Amino acid sequence: MDKIVILDFGSQTTQLIARRIRELGVFCQIFDGESTITKELLKDTKGIILSGSPFSVYEKGAPKPHPSVFLTGLPVLGICYGFQQMTMIHNGIVDASATKEYGKAPVSILCESELFNGVPDGFSSWMSHGDSLKKLGEDFDLIAESENHPAAGFNKKLNLYGLQFHPEVSHCDYGKKILSNYIFKICESDKSWNMDIFMDIISQEIKIKVGNNKVLLLISGGVDSSVVAGMLLKILPAQNIFLMYIDTGLMRKNETEEIDIYLKSLGAENIQIINASSMFLDELKGISDPEKKREIIGDLFIRIQSRELPNELKNNYILAQGTLYTDFIESGKGVGNKAKAIKSHHNVSSPMVEAKRNAGLIIEPLEELFKDEVRQLGIALGIDSRIISRHPFPGPGLAVRIIGDITKEKVSILQEADYLFIQELKTRNLYNKIWQAFCVLLPVKSVGVTGDAREYGYVLALRAITSVDGMTADVYPFNTSDLLEISSIITNTIPEIGRVVYDISSKPPATIEWE
Repeated sequence: MDKIVILDFGSQTTQLIARRIRELGVFCQIFDGESTITKELLKDTKGIILSGSPFSVYEKGAPKPHPSVFLTGLPVLGICYGFQQMTMIHNGIVDASATKEYGKAPVSILCESELFNGVPDGFSSWMSHGDSLKKLGEDFDLIAESENHPAAGFNKKLNLYGLQFHPEVSHCDYGKKILSNYIFKICESDKSWNMDIFMDIISQEIKIKVGNNKVLLLISGGVDSSVVAGMLLKILPAQNIFLMYIDTGLMRKNETEEIDIYLKSLGAENIQIINASSMFLDELKGISDPEKKREIIGDLFIRIQSRELPNELKNNYILAQGTLYTDFIESGKGVGNKAKAIKSHHNVSSPMVEAKRNAGLIIEPLEELFKDEVRQLGIALGIDSRIISRHPFPGPGLAVRIIGDITKEKVSILQEADYLFIQELKTRNLYNKIWQAFCVLLPVKSVGVTGDAREYGYVLALRAITSVDGMTADVYPFNTSDLLEISSIITNTIPEIGRVVYDISSKPPATIEWE
């Protein structure tokens, strides 16, 4: 298979580049940004991409591409930080920008280039940089620019290309077209990659790693763990797969009853449902720090799982998880050692989970996929569309949607509010137009009036976003009438809630969840 190699310098969007390339039908591998280019790495490689980075090129300890990258003769594409490093290495100048660029920015194309074939002049790019090129590298030509910065360069002699913007981000118009031009017109790659090939490869890997061992999957009923369950039941003997659902007391309303029905429909032979709500609420009592919440929940999952293990698994088993690549990215667990954490995920950063991962006792078949790819895989596996279309739900559940300390009363209030919100979206035919919607219970009360009485009630935030992969997100543009009616239904139905607000923050700068 032809492939494209990405050298990762810690960017939050490195895997997005790989995903876009796979969408275009070409295999892609990610390596540490400072890797030496070996013959083995170059096997079947048609091009090399240098990723972005949270670092500045002038920052102490900033990662740099190995000189061997520029000796391969292959087309090299530098994106943002990668372009800046390419410039510095070729005697150009990069410096802090007087005017920073974040978000959408129009780009003017200055001359013809294969990179911009079929891309209109003035297209809207996606920028995210504080440094800028003051002088291009030797023998580089400027082929595009934004209002304040050089946006793209090209060195014909060395077969080098650079983009200051991020074509991999869905908010960049014609970004996929630009990557397609690089992959097919410049690198001359052949299409030889699709989800069926991924399924074949991952199936063989799972069979080899699992062998005759039994597998335990902690299943939440969400899209990710449900797809893993469907995949495992397709690949391995059903008698060797054990599905354990732990009711944390932090689930959505009626979640456990729905999960019980769903798991039985999968054809699984070993299903275990455990009510541990009192344990989770007890251990979370008085805890407000979101990272501590995640750590407690992750460790408690493992402890309960160990305590409740079926006898068949007492001696030896492998743990399966529905971990996505976004979980690793946000937890700072990228390919290289330069990624920075945004927030931890209990299925990634929990000490007990990491210990099992380091011991090679975990399989995570979705670890290189994004949410929309997981849905594609689920459809291919024949999983119920009602499961596949569900909005994402965090592993720690409502614990990270209750800001501050957690009580049984707050959980109950949030469950009712969330249920009303989601039901209204479905009634109004909005649910499938929104990538993710949920409620957040805030740790403040505001004054209100009920009848003739003055009352203090909780403030509830509604969140609804549109996205492709969860790496970037826009606010869903509700009709004002819908928001007003939904707010009224919530405050009239749940007396503890006195005020409803709507979160209008995009990602970035915000994250999708509040904690």
